[in-house]
Amino acid sequence: MTELAVETTGLCRRFGELEAVRNVNLRVEAGQFFGFLGPNGAGKSTTIKMLTGMLEPTAGQIRILGLDLANDPIGVKSQIGVVPEGLALFDRLTGPEYLTFAGRMYGLDRVTAAERAQELLDFTGLADRTKSLIVDYSHGMKKKLAMAAAVIHGPKVLFLDEPFEGVDAIAAGTLKAMLNRMIARGATIFLTSHVLEIVERLCSHVAIIDRGELVAQGSIDDLRSGVAARQDDGQKLSLEQIFLKIVGGERAAVPELSWLE
Repeated sequence: MTELAVETTGLCRRFGELEAVRNVNLRVEAGQFFGFLGPNGAGKSTTIKMLTGMLEPTAGQIRILGLDLANDPIGVKSQIGVVPEGLALFDRLTGPEYLTFAGRMYGLDRVTAAERAQELLDFTGLADRTKSLIVDYSHGMKKKLAMAAAVIHGPKVLFLDEPFEGVDAIAAGTLKAMLNRMIARGATIFLTSHVLEIVERLCSHVAIIDRGELVAQGSIDDLRSGVAARQDDGQKLSLEQIFLKIVGGERAAVPELSWLE
């Protein structure tokens, strides 16, 4: 039986009267590069916050690498890495200080944490900003630092919420190569992004959430065959076209502005 890296059963989250996530049953196999897609406000970030222990579910169960998150949060968090939506960096530290702190929090000894911090600074192109406070970093630099902190301990599952937003093309290529190496070594990556071309290039499997409900889940080829095998011109449907067919509906129509007609 295939090992599951991420599994949810009946996952729900309410904010007052708003049910942001409703009865989500996710199944992510170990070693998959998994894309989690949905329109703005569909519940993607809320789901990731629950999967990583940053937000308590209203109902349902979460298991990461076979561990129940509610019963063993420390055991789960020691084996995962997270690049959250808001990054949540400590702006008054330097890059080396922050990475060393992150490594120590994950249980690395002081020497190993410092060595990995330097290696990651070199890898992300931040080695020339070792004396700068994080508050003075650009958004792209902060995103690269958050990614470095998320992988410093060698996580078995990596959760990424819009990891390439604001990152230049050269850095994005470097990060993608790193992620593919992690997959090759058996890690699992759970990625959410609005840039569907990136998801299509990187991910083997995807799930789509819409208005809080999971509306599709499987390999990209399975989803493609489920909505339409081919277009009229004989070309395969892109992930963007699959996405629009599943969740687009009336929202896919382009509205008109009266003064631009």
